[in-house]
Amino acid sequence: MPDVLMPRLSDTMEEGVLSRWLKKEGDAVHRGDVLAEIETDKATMELEAYDEGVLERLLVAEGATVPIGKPIAVIDDGTPTTSAAAPKPAQAAAPSASSVPAAAPNPAQAAAPSASGVPAAATTRIPTSPLARRIARDHGIDLATIAGTGPAGRIVRADVEAAVAAAEGRPASAPASRPASRPGEPTALTPPTASADDEEVPLTTVRRITARRLTESATAPHFYLVSVIDAERLLAFRAEVNDRLTAAGTRISVTDLLVRACAVTLRAHPQVNSSWGGDKILRHVRIHVGIAVALDDGLIVPVVRDVDRKSLGEIATETHALADRARAGRLTPDEFTGGTFTISNLGMYGIDHFTALINSPEAAILAVGAASQEPVVRDGQIVSRATIKLTLSIDHRVLDGATAAAFLRDLKDTLEVPLRIVV
Repeated sequence: MPDVLMPRLSDTMEEGVLSRWLKKEGDAVHRGDVLAEIETDKATMELEAYDEGVLERLLVAEGATVPIGKPIAVIDDGTPTTSAAAPKPAQAAAPSASSVPAAAPNPAQAAAPSASGVPAAATTRIPTSPLARRIARDHGIDLATIAGTGPAGRIVRADVEAAVAAAEGRPASAPASRPASRPGEPTALTPPTASADDEEVPLTTVRRITARRLTESATAPHFYLVSVIDAERLLAFRAEVNDRLTAAGTRISVTDLLVRACAVTLRAHPQVNSSWGGDKILRHVRIHVGIAVALDDGLIVPVVRDVDRKSLGEIATETHALADRARAGRLTPDEFTGGTFTISNLGMYGIDHFTALINSPEAAILAVGAASQEPVVRDGQIVSRATIKLTLSIDHRVLDGATAAAFLRDLKDTLEVPLRIVV
């Protein structure tokens, strides 16, 4: 009986959340059937079956966080339980359930199997904050014995601390006992204490991975270059193109023009189209531009591939479709990995200027502000012109100042003469 394993669905994925089971115990399973929805660090994706048979047992509950490679279900394909099945890609069949321990349940979200063999939490999940789960685990408190006082009966920190106090025979307001630190053991930072008016918001997978990736990015030695472009001709060009494309139902955004302009400029400056490889620099032949998209619970960067080989209309169609799928959590792994350069545009929010953290391991990211009317000197006269501030963040391990400055200078020239974008 092969195990269904938590697959690796993206290059940065280390664990997945079993968001929803689409099959139940006793259901017939065929190759290609969708067994469950898995929430990764980037999107919610479907888990397909690689084996045929009957879904004999669910090993984890909905909402449980499971490391990649750990069993989450067992399919009875008719083979004896003492034999081992052949490996399968991504969901490789591991040794039989009798010889392999079941996946370790998430401390807060999985429970012991019920009499029917289904984890009790698969049907009744205890809503709990991450901090409450940690405190309960540290003090050996069973969450099932606690009545939650948070929204919709959610168990929060105060509920667990009250249970800990009761177990230790002290008033709830008295400080909890803490195990003594061992000699040489580092002292852990104490998390901030929430007041009665605070709401604890649990981290989603996307938010947790976003935080980890940005922390890693912040360790790169950044430097920044700023340039102000005269955007009058660029905005007029966009308006003219959109007038001509109205019948086709295509709309060109400023971001689309920037994607194409960056592709043209990267082609002339291949050093910028590079990544940090630890002990080497990877210079990419193909140009794949990522576009930062804000989600309710984090950030994701869909990638337009081979963008220098695509027309402005093709870029517009693809970027809009990618953004829609990103917000719906339906991107596939190849749609958010493999970027070689990233653009982050906050101009639509009225932000004039900002700096962005590099999307590691890429060498650079372009931050784009809003178009605004500014006084400038033209032919000895002060006139009002639309301008846009561009800020290039660069990994100094990969690029030096003069190389990055030459790229930004040529990008400015291209944007100020927008016909260069389409040739």
